[in-house]
Amino acid sequence: MTTLIKIGGTLLDAAESRERLAAEIAQAVEDGLEAVVVHGGGKQMTRYLAERGIESQFVNGLRVTTPEVLDAVLKVLAGSVNQELVAAFLAAGVRAVGLSGMDALVTEARRMSDELGFVGQPVKSDTRLLALLIENGYLPVVACVAGDREGRFYNVNADQMAASIAEAFPAEKLIFLTDVDGVRGAENSILPAISTAECRHLIASGVATGGMQAKLEAASAALEAGVGEVVIAPGARVGVIRELLAGERIGTRVVSEVGVSKLG
Repeated sequence: MTTLIKIGGTLLDAAESRERLAAEIAQAVEDGLEAVVVHGGGKQMTRYLAERGIESQFVNGLRVTTPEVLDAVLKVLAGSVNQELVAAFLAAGVRAVGLSGMDALVTEARRMSDELGFVGQPVKSDTRLLALLIENGYLPVVACVAGDREGRFYNVNADQMAASIAEAFPAEKLIFLTDVDGVRGAENSILPAISTAECRHLIASGVATGGMQAKLEAASAALEAGVGEVVIAPGARVGVIRELLAGERIGTRVVSEVGVSKLG
């Protein structure tokens, strides 16, 4: 069974963090893990645009994507961020292959709204190419850029894209590696487990906003579509991949059952 690992862009910005995570995932692959990696790169995008005098604008946590910004998305997300991560995996001994959702239409998307420009909502994913790569000993590394059947590119939220690909397998496990310790409740304590119903409550009450809202929505959608388990975990923790795959309780598990935790 396939495990989908999503890595946030902040964790990939520094070479030390990128290389450590690549080495940890590479070891798991060597030990028999069948994996697909999906990555973001929002921090790198913001810096790239700022260096060129382009101000980043956001609506509900999503980057407004003009044609100029879309060009940067392709250069940064599908370009430098993707290839630096592929290089880190290769250095760690894994035959990694860099892709975007446009390749063989791994992830098909549609325009989300006129206000957001070229921001896409995943419609569906096709895992046949990814499965073929895995079967032949390769590690797919997918940038959060999707496309449509007319050849248009879309900037896609990496959490949504990871969930879409995980749903299409369906994956045994979906791991969100992020720069926080897990999901925090109303009293700011880390919740070891949370149900999809409680995810909706955290969002509706305004406790979970921005990036965490996107993760909880994506996690809930993945579980409802048949993904076995979803974990939101601290990617900065040394040994996080080994510990998660061993079943240790790190970060926050998102589960389908109601009432698995009390909102703190």
